[in-house]
Amino acid sequence: MGRRALRRRPGSPRVLLTRLFVAVFPSEEAREHLRHRLRPVPARRSEKWHVTLVFLGDVPDDAAVVRALSETPPPAPFSLRLSGGGRFGPVVWAGLEGDVPALHTCQAAVRSSLATVGFPSDPRPFRPHLTVSYRFDRRLAAALTGYTGPPWTIEEFSLVSSVDGEYHRLWTG
Repeated sequence: MGRRALRRRPGSPRVLLTRLFVAVFPSEEAREHLRHRLRPVPARRSEKWHVTLVFLGDVPDDAAVVRALSETPPPAPFSLRLSGGGRFGPVVWAGLEGDVPALHTCQAAVRSSLATVGFPSDPRPFRPHLTVSYRFDRRLAAALTGYTGPPWTIEEFSLVSSVDGEYHRLWTG
């Protein structure tokens, strides 16, 4: 699983923590299509491209998260496509179109399952997007203008661990 961060809270023993999030991943075809559109502008590695449903951060017990997620019904299949883009400060992102309401329903189900076992998530409104780069580049923003990628079907979501900048899918359902 890789190296885990070691944290020590004042007055408590050392605890190994894993930075976790729940996400859906575009198909290889959708990633390749976007990768081709963005060439030769540098962007994040496409195998890391995902749509975050719930960010959990540092979690001492990933087994409890897996148990909660395994009790969350998988989403009924629905279709999305990457479309257009924008930015949050220096972050450049691709937008989504298709059955976005079904994505909101999936996100709400995951969030609810995690909250019932004590894993609260970010209270801000869900704004689904795919982060293309954490550094603003006008060429990326221009390449996303008017972009529409191929559709892909969502049938599952994954629990992902981020360790030293690498992603590891811990569970998919």
